[in-house]
Amino acid sequence: MSLSGVNWTPQLRELSVARMQELDLDVATHPDIARLVALSDFAHRILKSRPELVDWLEQPQQKDNREIPDPLPEDLDGLDDVTCSRLLRRYRQQYWLKVMWLDLVHNNAIDDSVHYVSLLAEKLIDSANRWAFNDVAKLNGMPMDEHGNRLPMLVLGMGKLGGQELNFSSDIDLIFAFPRAGDTQGGRRSIENQVFYTKVAQKLIAALNQTTADGQVFRVDMRLRPFGDSGPLVMSFAAMEDYYQDQGREWERYAMLKGRLLGEPNVYWQEFYTLLRPFVYRRYIDFSVIESLRKMKHMIAQEVRRKGLVNNIKLGGGGIREVEFIVQALQMIRGGREKALQVQSLLVAMNELERLDIIPSQVATQLRTSYLHLRRIEQFLQAFDDKQTQTLPDNELDKARLVVLLDVNDWNEVLVFIEQTMAIVREEFKQVIGDEPEEESALPECFSLSWEQNDWSAMDQLQETLKLDWQNAVMEFRSRLSKKPIGARGRDILDKLMPRVLAYLLESEHAISTFERVTQVIEKIASRTTYLELLYENQGALQQLIKLCAHSKWIGEHIARYPILLDELIDPALLYRPLPLTAYKAEVRQFFLRLESDDLELQMESLRQFKQTQQLRIAAADATGVLDLMKVSDHLTALAEAIVEQAVNLAWEQMVSRFGKPEGTDIDNKGFAVIAYGKTGGFELGYDSDLDLVFVHNSDGNAVTDGENATAARQFYLKLAQRLMHLFNTRTASGILYELDTRLRPEGNSGLLAINIESYYEYQRTQAWTWEHQAIVRARLIYGHNNLKTRFGEIRHEILSLPRDETKLKTDVIEMREKMRQHLAKDTLESFDLKQGLGGMTDIEFMAQYLVLKYASTFPMLTIYTDNIRIFEQAFAAGIIEESMQTNLTQAYCLFRDTYHVLSLNNQSRCVEKQQFEQATAHVVEAWQWVFA
Repeated sequence: MSLSGVNWTPQLRELSVARMQELDLDVATHPDIARLVALSDFAHRILKSRPELVDWLEQPQQKDNREIPDPLPEDLDGLDDVTCSRLLRRYRQQYWLKVMWLDLVHNNAIDDSVHYVSLLAEKLIDSANRWAFNDVAKLNGMPMDEHGNRLPMLVLGMGKLGGQELNFSSDIDLIFAFPRAGDTQGGRRSIENQVFYTKVAQKLIAALNQTTADGQVFRVDMRLRPFGDSGPLVMSFAAMEDYYQDQGREWERYAMLKGRLLGEPNVYWQEFYTLLRPFVYRRYIDFSVIESLRKMKHMIAQEVRRKGLVNNIKLGGGGIREVEFIVQALQMIRGGREKALQVQSLLVAMNELERLDIIPSQVATQLRTSYLHLRRIEQFLQAFDDKQTQTLPDNELDKARLVVLLDVNDWNEVLVFIEQTMAIVREEFKQVIGDEPEEESALPECFSLSWEQNDWSAMDQLQETLKLDWQNAVMEFRSRLSKKPIGARGRDILDKLMPRVLAYLLESEHAISTFERVTQVIEKIASRTTYLELLYENQGALQQLIKLCAHSKWIGEHIARYPILLDELIDPALLYRPLPLTAYKAEVRQFFLRLESDDLELQMESLRQFKQTQQLRIAAADATGVLDLMKVSDHLTALAEAIVEQAVNLAWEQMVSRFGKPEGTDIDNKGFAVIAYGKTGGFELGYDSDLDLVFVHNSDGNAVTDGENATAARQFYLKLAQRLMHLFNTRTASGILYELDTRLRPEGNSGLLAINIESYYEYQRTQAWTWEHQAIVRARLIYGHNNLKTRFGEIRHEILSLPRDETKLKTDVIEMREKMRQHLAKDTLESFDLKQGLGGMTDIEFMAQYLVLKYASTFPMLTIYTDNIRIFEQAFAAGIIEESMQTNLTQAYCLFRDTYHVLSLNNQSRCVEKQQFEQATAHVVEAWQWVFA
């Protein structure tokens, strides 16, 4: 590296020459050292006191290796306090000199440098911990578990140390913990474990923190521990768990996000992380962190102003701290659901946020680049004189150094570069964290009065009768809320949220009925402040909730039942854009790649959450007219098929782990298939439809599994089907997955849950009733290898094409229809049951089934499709029915389904005013009479 660049000032050149003379080194022979001592006073001091490090630093391998040797000898018994202190400090001098040389001379990547500093620091801390533990144990013995193994003291690194992002001159934040209470064993005297670990902690801190003739290793800050400076220096796991459960504050959650145990892993690490994780990461989305972080940032800004800090690249607007806030806020919000975000490293977390599409790639790139620029400048500032500073220099020498290191022409260019970098960060910080939220006083006062005092007199835009209706509605809601256990924070958020709700609602149609739906959701989440804060912090989400509740009562109740879905309201671009029909299977597979494969409870919950999320998106597109009814059913059916496939895969993994796999099978060809009947088979699934399924396999009677706990293949598939039933029907916190109905299998409830496909064929051919053949008209194989799919297609076609006695077929179908009508129809003289009434949907379905069973032996094309509309198209194409009948039946069926669907979205009865549908029902009755003449 040359000293002759245009941005090297005479002051810097003269300083370099003078210092090289002082070190008795030639500038031309040692150009890297000449550059280093000009740019760092600290480097000059070390080389002046330890000139032997010049040769070590100039070894060719030093530029590329990142060695981390142990600073202390392996035998710690003979190591006294003074020797230990000196070895630790000289180690820091030597390796921090190397870091300066990498950064200031060789322009090392900043992410590599801070990672290297962190690893070196961890080695120093762990070495000091081992020495302190050993030293205290000489006299007092050591804590032991019930098996005679020593109980170590765990050291939790916080902040940048925890995130492996330590700066050159950072202090270190530590928390100490130990596994169990008890007494020491094996020493000249026994003491309580608490006392033992306190002595170890004090000795460790002194070894690092004291300033000696060799300097200081680290400034050690213990204020992040439970109870801060007034708390014990070290706590047991149990005491620490009690503290964080009962007294842990939001800022401690934020701090603990970076907590990382230091040193060699041991058997207690997982236990420690497990007890802390629920405190840091909430199980559900957690928007409560936004306001907490905003307050923290506000307090920091006040402190910056109070101390008169200017040009601070860490704490100032758009500084390093704001990048940390952005990333850690999103980690805390989403980390409970996305385990990949449960990491200490900011850069790793940012990569995961980008991968999960929580931060757009362009924004992530800008933030990452800006953050690394600022961290690099921070590293330079601290390397000048080993001082913990983030403030731009006001002296000419350090300004000149920064100009050289940033490779710009002058100080003004430095300032412009930093200003542009911080402006990018500031803008993204506002998007995620925001400034102080607008006070509700920004709304007209009448809305606050309407909520807080139920005083509607100032609502001049409302008629008097409507004011009375609103008063009653609000009074009723407040009465229900009074019975809810709502904390002070929750009530405070409610009092801010509800005036905004009223303001939005009064702009909409059917405002009071929508208010009742919206407040049904709010009532369900009232005691869960996190969700109230989500709606308050994200007014766009609140507006989407109101919009969807106005469209559909079912959506409101769906969200109230599963509040985790509120997360989906944040991004309208995704909310109203369901996946392509072909993408559901890939999406659920991708979703499950992020889950632990051995956590069955999490898998079951995740399947339900996936279904609920996708159903909400379909319903949102449905309610707002983005999708028509046929497309809605297609999407709901594709979603169900994807979930069935994923559930089969999960059940298969569990069964194979227990029994091994049946002979001749593998993950892609399981020898197992799922046949869907009814609405699923006919592509007519609704939001609350159950699934009519039959399970078949193609294993012969002698096959067995290949595991240690081998079983007959038939038994394996029976257990596989039972496991599927468990996955679907078990009620978790998110309800059931789907109601599975398997009564359409051969022999009904008394038959085997999973049957060989040839036995299925034989049953259908020789024993099945007419109504079972009717059911096969709408049957489809929705999961299974191609060979099973082909075989089922052959069976279905053959069974539907069997020659039948016309009189018996007609009698069986009519009798079954009348039996259903008597038991299920709900129509009256004035109302018409869309589904079971005379001339309704079921009549149309029975006609389609009858036509297939009667004519398929002559017209094979009738067996191609499973949905009614295309069956009628084929019947017309075959010349069985007139075009007018096809048109009338199709239009009536679509009309009935559309109406039934709209009523379902608002949880209304399927019985409608009879007069409204007279023409359509007359066409259906006329067709019935012709078909069964």
